[in-house]
Amino acid sequence: MTNYQYRFSFGYGLTPVIKKLIIIMAAVFFLQTMVSNQITVYLGLVPYLVWNHFFVWQLFTYIFLHGGISHLIFNLLALWMFGGELENYWGSRKFAKYFFLCGIAAGICTVIFTPHLYQGIPVIGASGAIYGLLLAFGWFFPNRLIYIYFLFPIPAKYFVIIFGLIEFFSSVGGRAGGGVAHLTHLGGLLFGLIYLGVPRIRQRIRREAYKRKTSQKGPGRFN
Repeated sequence: MTNYQYRFSFGYGLTPVIKKLIIIMAAVFFLQTMVSNQITVYLGLVPYLVWNHFFVWQLFTYIFLHGGISHLIFNLLALWMFGGELENYWGSRKFAKYFFLCGIAAGICTVIFTPHLYQGIPVIGASGAIYGLLLAFGWFFPNRLIYIYFLFPIPAKYFVIIFGLIEFFSSVGGRAGGGVAHLTHLGGLLFGLIYLGVPRIRQRIRREAYKRKTSQKGPGRFN
């Protein structure tokens, strides 16, 4: 992980992808309030419909729907706080790719492990993708201070670990608590860890293989 000194940061401005995501999610939420439950069932994530009726688009579209104004505001705030700096660090294209891959992977995780759990209550929201952003933020900026409830400072790396453990224990048994799809959140975290960790592991394996190869040649021997 990249090392940074401890410092506080609150958002990074409205970067291009963040701005578009905010506009789209706000517009979709307005459409939800006008069309009511029809759009939620059709575009929200219902694992039963994905398995039995091949509603595969729901793995993508559920990201843009939200269950209420507080749900929307919380996700947009988290998107702005953690996503802006990542977009600036990665660039807009890579950031957008990572965001949507995390969201889709979180949806796939939900569909695989809870195929019948949400038959009547669709899974909606960008939380799975945002948990992936949180993992990446802690990965690249591990010592950046995050203020819980704007009062209690905690380094990003510990923040990620704590929330990861909360989601893990909350998802044990594949049950949702308080209307929260914990397994979806955990899926976004795990995908982010794999996405960021696998290239680093491959790089380390290549480096070790190269060291062994060069050490076997011995000094003074050249090809």
